[in-house]
Amino acid sequence: MQSRHKTAFRSARLALIALLFTAAAVFAQGHVTTVEDSGFEKRTRPVVTFEHDVHNQKAEIYDCAVCHHVYENGEKREGQMSVGMECSDCHLSENNSPMELTRAYHRMCKTCHLEKSAGPVQCAQCHSRQNTPAK
Repeated sequence: MQSRHKTAFRSARLALIALLFTAAAVFAQGHVTTVEDSGFEKRTRPVVTFEHDVHNQKAEIYDCAVCHHVYENGEKREGQMSVGMECSDCHLSENNSPMELTRAYHRMCKTCHLEKSAGPVQCAQCHSRQNTPAK
Protein backbone atom coordinates (compact mmCIF):
# COMPACT_ATOMS: atom_id res chain seq x y z
CA MET A 1 0.00 0.00 0.00
CA GLN A 2 2.77 2.41 0.90
CA SER A 3 4.47 1.74 -2.45
CA ARG A 4 1.36 2.86 -4.32
CA HIS A 5 1.29 6.14 -2.35
CA LYS A 6 4.98 6.75 -3.15
CA THR A 7 4.29 6.16 -6.84
CA ALA A 8 1.30 8.51 -6.80
CA PHE A 9 3.31 11.15 -4.93
CA ARG A 10 6.22 10.80 -7.37
CA SER A 11 3.85 11.16 -10.35
CA ALA A 12 2.23 14.24 -8.84
CA ARG A 13 5.63 15.76 -8.16
CA LEU A 14 6.77 15.15 -11.76
CA ALA A 15 3.54 16.69 -13.08
CA LEU A 16 4.10 19.77 -10.90
CA ILE A 17 7.68 20.14 -12.13
CA ALA A 18 6.51 19.89 -15.76
CA LEU A 19 3.83 22.51 -15.08
CA LEU A 20 6.38 24.85 -13.53
CA PHE A 21 8.71 24.58 -16.53
CA THR A 22 5.82 25.28 -18.91
CA ALA A 23 4.64 28.24 -16.83
CA ALA A 24 8.19 29.62 -16.71
CA ALA A 25 8.43 29.64 -20.51
CA VAL A 26 5.07 31.40 -20.88
CA PHE A 27 5.84 33.80 -18.03
CA ALA A 28 9.16 34.74 -19.64
CA GLN A 29 7.32 36.02 -22.73
CA GLY A 30 5.07 38.08 -20.46
CA HIS A 31 8.02 40.22 -19.43
CA VAL A 32 8.92 41.18 -22.98
CA THR A 33 8.65 44.97 -23.06
CA THR A 34 10.46 45.85 -26.28
CA VAL A 35 10.97 44.36 -29.72
CA GLU A 36 14.70 43.89 -30.05
CA ASP A 37 16.68 41.59 -32.31
CA SER A 38 20.43 41.00 -32.50
CA GLY A 39 20.08 41.12 -36.29
CA PHE A 40 19.91 44.91 -36.01
CA GLU A 41 23.47 45.97 -35.32
CA LYS A 42 22.80 49.66 -35.92
CA ARG A 43 19.46 51.31 -35.29
CA THR A 44 18.10 54.15 -37.35
CA ARG A 45 14.97 54.49 -35.20
CA PRO A 46 14.20 53.94 -31.49
CA VAL A 47 13.41 50.44 -30.28
CA VAL A 48 9.70 49.50 -30.34
CA THR A 49 7.95 49.34 -26.98
CA PHE A 50 5.84 46.19 -26.89
CA GLU A 51 4.06 44.66 -23.89
CA HIS A 52 3.73 41.07 -25.13
CA ASP A 53 0.90 39.77 -22.94
CA VAL A 54 -1.04 43.05 -22.86
CA HIS A 55 -0.90 43.22 -26.66
CA ASN A 56 -2.01 39.61 -27.15
CA GLN A 57 -4.89 39.87 -24.69
CA LYS A 58 -6.14 43.07 -26.28
CA ALA A 59 -5.74 41.62 -29.80
CA GLU A 60 -7.23 38.30 -28.68
CA ILE A 61 -4.22 36.36 -29.96
CA TYR A 62 -4.10 33.05 -28.11
CA ASP A 63 -2.11 30.96 -30.58
CA CYS A 64 1.61 31.73 -30.33
CA ALA A 65 2.14 30.51 -33.91
CA VAL A 66 0.20 33.52 -35.23
CA CYS A 67 3.37 35.56 -34.73
CA HIS A 68 5.93 32.88 -33.91
CA HIS A 69 5.40 30.95 -37.13
CA VAL A 70 7.51 28.35 -38.93
CA TYR A 71 7.68 28.06 -42.72
CA GLU A 72 9.27 25.26 -44.68
CA ASN A 73 9.57 25.41 -48.49
CA GLY A 74 7.23 28.41 -48.53
CA GLU A 75 4.49 26.59 -46.60
CA LYS A 76 3.41 27.46 -43.06
CA ARG A 77 3.96 24.45 -40.79
CA GLU A 78 0.82 24.01 -38.69
CA GLY A 79 1.44 23.14 -35.06
CA GLN A 80 5.03 24.40 -35.14
CA MET A 81 6.22 27.56 -33.41
CA SER A 82 9.40 29.61 -33.34
CA VAL A 83 8.95 30.73 -29.72
CA GLY A 84 12.32 31.52 -28.19
CA MET A 85 13.94 32.37 -31.53
CA GLU A 86 14.73 35.80 -32.86
CA CYS A 87 13.09 36.79 -36.13
CA SER A 88 16.59 37.28 -37.56
CA ASP A 89 17.21 33.54 -37.17
CA CYS A 90 15.10 33.07 -40.32
CA HIS A 91 14.54 36.54 -41.76
CA LEU A 92 18.00 37.85 -42.51
CA SER A 93 18.83 37.58 -46.20
CA GLU A 94 21.95 35.78 -47.35
CA ASN A 95 23.89 39.04 -47.45
CA ASN A 96 22.73 39.78 -43.87
CA SER A 97 20.86 42.89 -44.92
CA PRO A 98 18.81 44.24 -42.03
CA MET A 99 16.30 45.50 -44.61
CA GLU A 100 14.94 41.97 -45.09
CA LEU A 101 14.54 41.67 -41.33
CA THR A 102 12.86 45.09 -41.17
CA ARG A 103 10.43 44.02 -43.91
CA ALA A 104 9.59 40.83 -41.98
CA TYR A 105 8.70 42.80 -38.85
CA HIS A 106 6.70 45.36 -40.80
CA ARG A 107 4.85 42.66 -42.78
CA MET A 108 3.90 40.88 -39.57
CA CYS A 109 2.87 43.87 -37.47
CA LYS A 110 1.60 46.44 -39.96
CA THR A 111 -0.30 43.91 -42.08
CA CYS A 112 -2.18 42.61 -39.03
CA HIS A 113 -2.89 46.14 -37.79
CA LEU A 114 -4.21 47.18 -41.20
CA GLU A 115 -6.34 44.03 -41.57
CA LYS A 116 -7.91 44.55 -38.15
CA SER A 117 -8.06 48.34 -38.44
CA ALA A 118 -6.38 48.50 -35.05
CA GLY A 119 -2.92 49.36 -33.84
CA PRO A 120 -0.19 51.66 -35.08
CA VAL A 121 0.95 51.70 -38.71
CA GLN A 122 3.02 54.91 -38.95
CA CYS A 123 6.75 54.84 -38.14
CA ALA A 124 6.71 57.20 -35.15
CA GLN A 125 3.71 55.42 -33.62
CA CYS A 126 5.91 52.39 -32.91
CA HIS A 127 9.39 53.91 -32.99
CA SER A 128 8.76 56.73 -30.51
CA ARG A 129 11.58 58.24 -28.49
CA GLN A 130 9.18 59.04 -25.63
CA ASN A 131 8.06 55.39 -25.43
CA THR A 132 11.58 53.99 -25.40
CA PRO A 133 12.23 52.52 -21.93
CA ALA A 134 15.20 53.81 -19.96
CA LYS A 135 18.21 51.48 -19.87
